[in-house]
Amino acid sequence: ETFSNHPVARSVRGAYSGEVRRDAIREYAEIPGQGVRAVIDGDTVLAGSGSLLRGEGVAFEESPTAGTTVYIAVNRRYAGCLTVSDEVKEDAKAAIAGLKAVGVKRTVMLTGDDAAVANAVAETLGIDECHARLFPADKVSILERLEGQARRKAKLAFVGDGINDAPVLARADVGVAMGGIGSDAAIEAADVVLMTDEPSKLIDAVRIAKRTKKIVWQNIIFALGAKSVFLILGAFGAASMWEAVFADVGVTLLAVLNAARSVRTDLFDKPKHGGESGIFSA
Repeated sequence: ETFSNHPVARSVRGAYSGEVRRDAIREYAEIPGQGVRAVIDGDTVLAGSGSLLRGEGVAFEESPTAGTTVYIAVNRRYAGCLTVSDEVKEDAKAAIAGLKAVGVKRTVMLTGDDAAVANAVAETLGIDECHARLFPADKVSILERLEGQARRKAKLAFVGDGINDAPVLARADVGVAMGGIGSDAAIEAADVVLMTDEPSKLIDAVRIAKRTKKIVWQNIIFALGAKSVFLILGAFGAASMWEAVFADVGVTLLAVLNAARSVRTDLFDKPKHGGESGIFSA
């Protein structure tokens, strides 16, 4: 797991207290949605999901322990497994509730983890729908299906952090990546990056977007309306040079001053906030 940015890989490295000989690792390859393969001191080592070992023809028994299991095989012989338990972020539940409060109609979890673990996390957080044991292509297929089910003007956003989430982040209307724990591929494919890795920041992002859109429309309507009025007055000879100056420079200054209100994030009535990949649609 030394060369992987996946959260599970980081957990494994964090739990290992010994020294890693990086120079002994050769022919490293990351298999999206399954795990990694490398040659270490001449031995071919596999580390990943059960589907990785099954695809390589390695016989093994499924771990009964709840959690995300990393199976290990050396030279096509099963060597054991590691189980990593999911740790839900402190503000995740408040984030889901807050998103629904600001207008998000449906939340969906898409994950490659075990179904039992995924369903338990989804129930705890209040997520509407859950799909587990997914490969990157499966996530894209489900996202496209969800887009087809969404309302005509609805927008679909996907939040993820792993390399397996990159295709979905690029495909969604809005891709959101976790900047701290996210892989480089996920950050590159995303439209928005949460540098603090706090899901509750999504609520602030939605509120800022809605407020900004409201101000933009105010400026458009005000500018076009004012200019239309003065154009009509000018056509009938009822507008002087001073009115024309106000219609041009004055309206522009007022629009700029109105736009400056968008930086006042303290005006929001923020809810109290207290990692899984997921989708939410507004």
